[in-house]
Amino acid sequence: METPVVRNQIARAAERFARSALEHDRTGHDWWHARRVAQMAERLAISEGADPFICVVAAWLHDIADEKLNESEESGRFKVSDWLNHQPLETESRQHVLEIVSTMSYRAGTGPPMRTLEGKVVQDADRLDAIGAIAIARTFVYAGWIGHPIHDPDMAPRESMSLQEYRQGKSTAINHFHEKLLRLKDRINTASAMRIAERRHRFMEHYLQQFMQEWEGTT
Repeated sequence: METPVVRNQIARAAERFARSALEHDRTGHDWWHARRVAQMAERLAISEGADPFICVVAAWLHDIADEKLNESEESGRFKVSDWLNHQPLETESRQHVLEIVSTMSYRAGTGPPMRTLEGKVVQDADRLDAIGAIAIARTFVYAGWIGHPIHDPDMAPRESMSLQEYRQGKSTAINHFHEKLLRLKDRINTASAMRIAERRHRFMEHYLQQFMQEWEGTT
């Protein structure tokens, strides 16, 4: 039975699992990212009336299952499923968490809508970490990790792309804003997250304006 004490123990175990798996990550999907997403997921869950426990556990685990950080989508899902199977979770909770972490990825904008409020909350928390000041830093970290340049005026942002093109195609850090980050505000699920996303979105727009002015030497 998931008593409050048991739920607290599971949430803390999820935090430890996330840290052990992600603390050496160099892609911008590290343990600190998971920590920010977990904190935001709890905040949004309370505001939106979702189950904070499900949201927090799924938030801690979400990048452990991410296909871009694993050999395959199946191997990432297995890591999370195996861990969940060793926790004193009710079957419904276990399946709910696994569903969230398996379906919340952006996937070039092709993913289906989240089924539950908890899924929408965790997805919003993750997307909020890809909008704003920290998102800017993470973008350049990730671009450097995969070998993309900061900016190339001759390389236009891609308007649409398949998941394979999104994962493997050539791009730049600045193009990533146009290909994904600036699109996230319109894909936010909850009212609480939208209020945060709008402020962070404006910050990114101002940053890109300043970047281009400096690139052209006009300021």
